Amino acid sequence: MQEENTPEEQPNNPLHGVKLATVVETLVDHYGWEELGKRININCFTSNPSVNSSLKFLRKTQWARDKVEQLYLKNLKRFK
Repeated sequence: MQEENTPEEQPNNPLHGVKLATVVETLVDHYGWEELGKRININCFTSNPSVNSSLKFLRKTQWARDKVEQLYLKNLKRFK
C-alpha cells in the first residue's frame, strides 16, 4: 500500500512555500506602486504605499489577497 501525500506536500500549488512578502515585493519590482494600484485598486497600493502596510492589509483581507495572488500567478513565468 502506498502512503498518501502528507498535508505539507502541495505539488500542484505554485504558491506553496512562497511568502506573501515575496509576492508583494515581486509585483512592486515588476510593476511599481502606481501600475500595481491601477491593476488592483486598493488603498494600500495607491495611498502612501509600502510593503509593510500592504502586508498588514492583505493578511486581514482575503478578497484583496486573492487578487494579489492571482496577478502574481498570472505573471509567474515572467518572474522566474
